[in-house]
Parts: sequence; C-alpha cells; structure tokens
Amino acid sequence: MEETPAHLTAKPSWLLTQVAVYAHRLASDGFGTVGARGYHYRILAALDEFGVASQAELGRRCSMDRSDVVAAINELAEQDCVERTPDPDDRRRNQVTLTPAGRRQLGRLDRALDGVQDDLLAPLSAEDRQTLTHLLSRLLAHHQRA
Repeated sequence: MEETPAHLTAKPSWLLTQVAVYAHRLASDGFGTVGARGYHYRILAALDEFGVASQAELGRRCSMDRSDVVAAINELAEQDCVERTPDPDDRRRNQVTLTPAGRRQLGRLDRALDGVQDDLLAPLSAEDRQTLTHLLSRLLAHHQRA
C-alpha cells in the first residue's frame, strides 16, 4: 500500500472494500476447485439449514436476484444436488429440496471455503479472527436493521 494515498488507507470503508474484493476472488477460486459458484453455496447452505423452500424464499434468504436463483437452481438440479417439485399448496410455485448429492457437495464447498478463510486470515491469530468476525457481524446486523 506504499503507493496508496493515506487518505484512503486510513478509512475503514476503503479497507473493507479492498479486503472484500480479495476475499471474493479467493472464494470464487475455492468454489471453482469443486466445480461450483458462490450462488450454489448460498442455496445449498440455506436448504441444509432451513429445509425445503420455494425459489422466492431462497432468493430472500440468500440475498439473490430472482433470475440468479433460477439459474443456480437449474445448474444444481442438473448436478442432482437439488430437486424441484411443484408446491402442492400452490402449483405456480416450486419447492426446492436438498438431495444427498447436494449435501455431499455442500460438504466439499464448506471445506473449500474453510481453506479460503485460512488463506484470507493467515496474518491474524485465532483470537483476532474471532474479534474480526464479531465486529463485522455487529456492523452487518446494525446496517441490516437500519
């Protein structure tokens, strides 16, 4: 950061943006090693944690645009990671279910993302990592409520 103006490097917003860009690149590369994308991880994680959901629910839970949800579910369905069936209460809606193959893929993605976390946070001690995670969680929670 020798060539970066001090006006920038003194601003947490600028630092967060720079780290976010780097973290996104690492995560994309990590997901690529198992033939997936970040959207796949979001959907599989939501289905694993919350169970069967409509495409609209997945979009809200995963902070994804409707068209991105549909495209990612199509890709996951082709890989037999999810199953899409008509909602018995509303035939206009689909229900998405995690399959055993999807649960295995989620495990692979979790392991890839764990490696990314280690790479990203390598300069920090375990205590510093917990502190950083806590502070970022507080910031995010505050701004989501606002």
